[in-house]
Amino acid sequence: MAVTIHAARMQPRSLLLSSRWFALGLLLLPSAAQAYVGPGAGFAFAGSLAVMLAAFALAIGTILLWPFTFLIRLVRVGNPYKHAQVRRVVVIGLDGMDPGITTRFLREGRLPHLQKLADQGVFRPLDTTNPSMSPVAWSTFSTGVDPSRHGIYDFITRDPCTYAPMLSSTDIKNAERVLNIGKYVIPLAKPKIKLLQKSQTFWKTLGDRHIPAIIQRVPITFPPVPFRGLLLSGMCVPDLRGSQGTFSFFSTANNDGQALFTGGEQTVLRRKGKVIRSRIVGPDNGMVKGGARMTLPFTLTVGDDSVQVEIDGAAAVTLALRTYSDWVNLSFKAAPGVKVAGIVRFYLLSVQPEVSLYMTPIHIDPESPAMPISHPEVYAVYLAKRFGPFATLGLAEDTWALNERVIDEGAFFDQAMLYCEEREKMLFDALEHTREGLVTTVFDTTDRVQHMFYRYLDPTHPANVGKEGTAYADAIARVYSHMDKVIGRVLEEVGPDTLVMVMSDHGFTNFRRGVNLNTWLRNEGYLTLHDGTELSGDWFEHVDWSRTRAFALGLTGMFINRKGREKSGIVAEGEEYRALVKELCGKLEALVDPQSNLGAVRRAVAAFEVFDGPYRLDSPDILVGYEGGFRNSWACATGSVSETVFEDNSKSWSGDHCVDPAIVPGVLFCNRPLTVENPHIADVPFSILSMFGQTPPKHMQGRMLFAPKGESGTVRGPVDPRLLPQSGSAPGARIFPEVAGE
Repeated sequence: MAVTIHAARMQPRSLLLSSRWFALGLLLLPSAAQAYVGPGAGFAFAGSLAVMLAAFALAIGTILLWPFTFLIRLVRVGNPYKHAQVRRVVVIGLDGMDPGITTRFLREGRLPHLQKLADQGVFRPLDTTNPSMSPVAWSTFSTGVDPSRHGIYDFITRDPCTYAPMLSSTDIKNAERVLNIGKYVIPLAKPKIKLLQKSQTFWKTLGDRHIPAIIQRVPITFPPVPFRGLLLSGMCVPDLRGSQGTFSFFSTANNDGQALFTGGEQTVLRRKGKVIRSRIVGPDNGMVKGGARMTLPFTLTVGDDSVQVEIDGAAAVTLALRTYSDWVNLSFKAAPGVKVAGIVRFYLLSVQPEVSLYMTPIHIDPESPAMPISHPEVYAVYLAKRFGPFATLGLAEDTWALNERVIDEGAFFDQAMLYCEEREKMLFDALEHTREGLVTTVFDTTDRVQHMFYRYLDPTHPANVGKEGTAYADAIARVYSHMDKVIGRVLEEVGPDTLVMVMSDHGFTNFRRGVNLNTWLRNEGYLTLHDGTELSGDWFEHVDWSRTRAFALGLTGMFINRKGREKSGIVAEGEEYRALVKELCGKLEALVDPQSNLGAVRRAVAAFEVFDGPYRLDSPDILVGYEGGFRNSWACATGSVSETVFEDNSKSWSGDHCVDPAIVPGVLFCNRPLTVENPHIADVPFSILSMFGQTPPKHMQGRMLFAPKGESGTVRGPVDPRLLPQSGSAPGARIFPEVAGE
């Protein structure tokens, strides 16, 4: 059942009140109350009935108290827009949008609405963070501070007490107090779900000053931190199994008992005539001693060009060949009266001669969330009631399923666009209900499609070997054009009085060659394996920490095994530590790929020279800024030691940005001119606060990008190609070097 909302505009001060009315309406509707690389966030569920009851109490309390809080605000706060230059700001985040590719498409006339935006105001490269990664850069966008102040340096880091990998952004633990009843474990307290990002978001500052905001899918916002506004979490929301995305693959094909692929959860199906029976594996059951995984039985009935799937006795769903199903609800039974809800899409790959079926990771059901994915918690429920189920997984586009060729490029592209359309609906819903205040929505589609289709921009890319034809050679252009149309709709919706910013967190470059820094460190004598071993598996399986001075984990960082910080640290602080860092930086910058005789590292930076914030000790000790065309290898990212330092990257994931930040700035379009030629991503939140007439907190590090009220900025129009970043050293490192070099 959908919730119908009147199209009439709401007054700004009624935004949060109206959201509470939405909550009340939703609670009265019939519904079933039911309980990149690296490790998952973990999973600790609480029954959604408790979520709904809490939301109900919150809605009722807010409604009853609103007349009093409104009067108090009038007296104590007055008009929060008294000194504002604008009363509404809209930020559209296009993750990974690259200034070089954008410039080429602008010249070709593919992006008319972005061209209009540039002509009205400005288009410039947007300097990014170091490291140039989404969790780092978007955290700087959110807080206005560098990584040493917000504490996010990568998707993953190591636990210094164990050297084991841990997610950088989130810590999830089950309830500490429980009641044991037979085989069941009944939690007596809430699970602990903590956001590890430090500092304070600029939209919380706005909310504290009574300027409302709707924040949708900004990375590193899980779990959501309460503020006076609405928020739907983005990147790093786990799937229902607690991972960052574990797909399932079911097939009657049997590779002599061996897995057909290396990723996801794979199940060999046994067929009896037209009927196949199997099971879907869900999350660990924390309410049962031993924590066995919850499962759901399902039956496939095979037709000529389709199958019917019946899950745990529910009504059968027909799956057409090579077409995504609608979202299908899954309900796992944790204990009597307690269920955990998830949603999936199916994609039938083949019926003859073998039945093969792909299932997306199990997303948290937004209508019955097992963990908090929005603020207030009922906001996700409202979106699901209005628009239907939607993807909630932070890294929703299943890049690994394409990397392993479980799905093909067509299936991946279709999936990415389905998720993009879901977010478009949310964006325009937010615009519809925000006459004043901030709306920010981030689209991941540009980033994911560039990661997976960049090989088409480089005919000599190693990933082209053995891949299918060129049907999706224009995939990147298609996504850029699609997002341009979305921008056109936004401009029509908001009018000229709204400050509109279109931005990305970083750009893109080629990823042709992987570099295993752990292998290099072993060869150079800085990393030692246990006697009798020459290679090491994931997560430093055979590393001898008593003789290891340095190691690498994640996508851009190298750590020193420091005394007093790491469990078995051997490098003393002070002169020994600084000398080792300098020595390694010099050797890294001299590292040459023997295949091409090209340098692999543009710049290796000692963290102690660039970071001075309170969380600088959490940083990798060396930030490795690769040349375009190079990146940490897949094995290096997971702490392995492989045979060779350099290797071809043959995966579909053929483009990347984990390189020297100077190579991959983001983009900034705005319908107003700027006062600076080289904006930085930290300048964006600083400037938004200032445009709302609010003094940015002293801890923020950005600059004001716009002229004072009554004056006009001098930086206008489309970017001069000479301002674009120069190409990396590797062949095809940047895709349009002639644009950058003009």
